[in-house]
Amino acid sequence: MNKVYASAAEAVAGIPDGATVMVGGFGLCGIPENLIDALIATGVKNLRTISNNLGIDGFGMGKMLEAGMIAAHTGSYVGENRLLESMVIARTLEVTLIPQGTLAERIRAAGAGIPAFFTPAGVGTVVAEGKEVREFDGRSYVLERALPADYALIKAWRGDRLGNLVYRKTARNFNPMMAAAAKVTIAEVEELVEPGKIDPDHVITPGIYVQRIVQGAKYERRIERRTLRERQSA
Repeated sequence: MNKVYASAAEAVAGIPDGATVMVGGFGLCGIPENLIDALIATGVKNLRTISNNLGIDGFGMGKMLEAGMIAAHTGSYVGENRLLESMVIARTLEVTLIPQGTLAERIRAAGAGIPAFFTPAGVGTVVAEGKEVREFDGRSYVLERALPADYALIKAWRGDRLGNLVYRKTARNFNPMMAAAAKVTIAEVEELVEPGKIDPDHVITPGIYVQRIVQGAKYERRIERRTLRERQSA
């Protein structure tokens, strides 16, 4: 089965207004740059997004925020986006913050078919408000539900036309678990190869989880926050 799409625009076509969309990445590392730009170009609105963070002003998911296409966001970190900060303060955007480990596990649970799980993270805080808390072996745990999505936009280093994916180093981050947690997973890759070119032992996301795949046209690979150390004099 050939899952390859000719362009990012074709790959994201059909995502409707109001859809729940996961977007892979951590900071700006491992984000699907081309799919994000293509989705913005569709003009889709009222999306409910799920990602670790919302990029930065003018890049990544920050561009989606500027386009006014996000109605609500679920994530873990919001610190590098001034527009997001202003929208949260003005209460013009619905934002749900989740401890990072809990966010990862809720997404993973959705992909594994696990409807809910207990975790100690957040017990005794606002995170646990309105949720069931149960004691196991003398310790309290809060019930968290799985977090699925209609679509997942993810980024991999290499993929074949059957959708088997390999990630590179820390760019792996949230991408594999999101690939399994969505009804439709759309992957962009830096290198697209024929089936058999990827060692089966190296496959991280099997093609069964991927419905569409496209080779990215270009990558900026921005660094979210560049920190340099002064060179020591001899």
